[in-house]
Amino acid sequence: MNNPISCEFYDQLMVAIQRKIPSTIVYLENKEKITIKGVVAELMMIEYEEFLMLKDGKKINLQTIFSFNGKKYKED
Repeated sequence: MNNPISCEFYDQLMVAIQRKIPSTIVYLENKEKITIKGVVAELMMIEYEEFLMLKDGKKINLQTIFSFNGKKYKED
């Protein structure tokens, strides 16, 4: 079962989208921590899971994100 996403995290994502802020995201992909930089274009639901989509088209599941712009949202 997915853990709920905090309101603070959503707020930070919405500000980044509205202001087109270049962001640094650390997330888990294939059991490996990945750091990526980009501009978040939108939030979306795909089969009951929440994703952010970067301007370049990359989709990242919100449940896999450890930190967004230096703020931790999940423990290692």
